Parts: sequence; C-alpha cells; structure tokens
Amino acid sequence: MGTITRNAANNFTTGGVILPAGINDTSVASISELENTSTGALTLISEHTASGSANIQITSGIDSTYPIYIFDFINLHPSSSGNENFLMNFSTDGGSNYNVTKTSTAIVSYNYETVSATGCIYDTSRDLAQSTSDQVIASEISSDSDSGMSGRMFLFNPSSTTFVKHFMSQMVGTNDPGTNEEWGHTDIMSGYGNTTSAINGVRFKFVSHNIDSGKIKLYGISGS
Repeated sequence: MGTITRNAANNFTTGGVILPAGINDTSVASISELENTSTGALTLISEHTASGSANIQITSGIDSTYPIYIFDFINLHPSSSGNENFLMNFSTDGGSNYNVTKTSTAIVSYNYETVSATGCIYDTSRDLAQSTSDQVIASEISSDSDSGMSGRMFLFNPSSTTFVKHFMSQMVGTNDPGTNEEWGHTDIMSGYGNTTSAINGVRFKFVSHNIDSGKIKLYGISGS
C-alpha cells in the first residue's frame, strides 16, 4: 500500500486540492456528475419568446461575466407573407441606440426541392463596410407554415474597451417564393463591430414584419 499511497499523494497540492493529473479515466471510475466545473461551460442566461413581436432586444446579461456569448435562434417565423431578411444590430448604450459601425462578409449556399438549382455564392449585397446599418444574418424567410429559420450567432468579448467586437453566425432557413417551389439555404456571416466601447445590447428583427413566433436563447461560455 506504501507505493499506492505515495502515488496518490503526488496528485494533491499541499492544501489538499487534487491536481489535474490526478483525475483521468484510470484514476476515477463511474463519474456521473462534476460540480463547479467552469472551463468551457455553457450557461443559459435568458430566453426570449416572440409572439407578434416587432423585434427582440436583449439588453441584460451581456457584460464582462463571459468572454463568449451565444445566441440560439429556434424556429423564428415572420408574421406576414414576403421574403423577409432577418437583421441584427448592436448597442453600446443599453438599447437606446442600435448603430454600431460594422464591417462584414457573407456566404450563402442553397438548394431547391425539385428543380436542379443549387449553388454557393459570396453575397456582396449583405456585406457592410464601416456601416451602422442593420446586419442581415438570414435572408428571404417566408411566412407560410413550412418556412422559418434557426441558427446560432457568436459574439466575442463584448465588454472589451480595448478591442473591436468580432461576431459570426450560421443560419438555416426555408423559403417559398410563391411558385410552390420551396428552397433551403444556409447563410454564413462574419465580421466585427468597429468600436472599443463595450457592447451591452443586441436587437433582432425582420425587415418589415413582426416576428410571429420562435425563441432566442442567450448563453455564456466561460473561459479557461
């Protein structure tokens, strides 16, 4: 037992804390739960449900607590017919204004249900170049019952007062252009908010119609 005891003791600090090397598949068996583990943890901060909403503004929970924030979009649906773009903008004053200067770029891939029409394009129409305009993060979403959009957006280190604020998103959507020919598409957007002020608010909306239904969840990812 002397060797086993000495080996076990090498995995503890003088204060009795287990060192990382002391926890592995051979030293610990049948782990069902580890409490107070923070590295890379995903924490739900808030959930926002749309119901005929003009927009969804998230103005709390975006601060210095986490270095990375994730917005999950679940089955968002515009309230009226038409091919609606879905927009995003940032605020540095708690939601009084959404006008952060942004530079961005977009790639779109698409496929139709029956016709032979597929593609992957760099869509310059969605680029922003030092613009305060709303950013398109999903395109051409129609309001029929089998259309809608879901996806995810990352915002990095929004509380920094030194660096610009990088963001990226990937959205999937379906659209009915009115010809009974549904098509699906993936919108990949990335860019940065060119501000050294802390971003503390984000607004999401469709171009001209309300958000009929769907949810947006805000998560924080803890650092190492």
